[in-house]
Amino acid sequence: MVIEGDLAGGRRGGGAALRGFLGLPGLAVAGSSRRLASVQTLIEGAGIFLWPLGFCSLAALFLLLERAWVLRLERAVPVALLTAVRAGRAAQLDPEIAATPAGRIVLRWKDGATGEVLKAHARAEIVRLQRGLHWLDSIVAAAPLLGLLGTVTGLATLFPAQGLPDAPTLTRGVGLALSTTMIGLCIAIPALIGTNWLGRRLELITSRLDVLVETLEGTAR
Repeated sequence: MVIEGDLAGGRRGGGAALRGFLGLPGLAVAGSSRRLASVQTLIEGAGIFLWPLGFCSLAALFLLLERAWVLRLERAVPVALLTAVRAGRAAQLDPEIAATPAGRIVLRWKDGATGEVLKAHARAEIVRLQRGLHWLDSIVAAAPLLGLLGTVTGLATLFPAQGLPDAPTLTRGVGLALSTTMIGLCIAIPALIGTNWLGRRLELITSRLDVLVETLEGTAR
């Protein structure tokens, strides 16, 4: 009798465990559905501010990817070019290397530019590499401000001219206030991190260009 009771209890426990195991995918799907519904609610709650915030998001993504591709160290200041300049072979440049920012500086040096003139060409190349970074700075500053504007707009709808707001108006106003703030911060924070990373990459390129200019100054044509 005891054994049969233990077996029956084991079957009941095993069945419960099996049902729980089989129910895990359903729970995962339900969790995913809730997360998708939350994202959809967040987007819908942003209202008309979703358009400028979406534009800022796409623009920041494009600028970060484009500048990350342009500001590669090997593309801006190839190691092969620095090696050739140190070895006194600056006059023999591969056409592909000559098209880089460092290569254009070497070409100006071959044309007779020296001293402050050569440094001015180097500064011009650095300014050229900075193209688009000011737009990223603007997006980092504008995205939270757009979120703040949405917050103020949402809160303003909570105070109608007469009486207290009804439930739909209250829900819509609070949703607009929270959604725009969250979306604005989600745009600005990654854009700020990417901008700082690109700024550090630009500093490394600038230091290499300074070394290149000084090396060219001490090299005979």
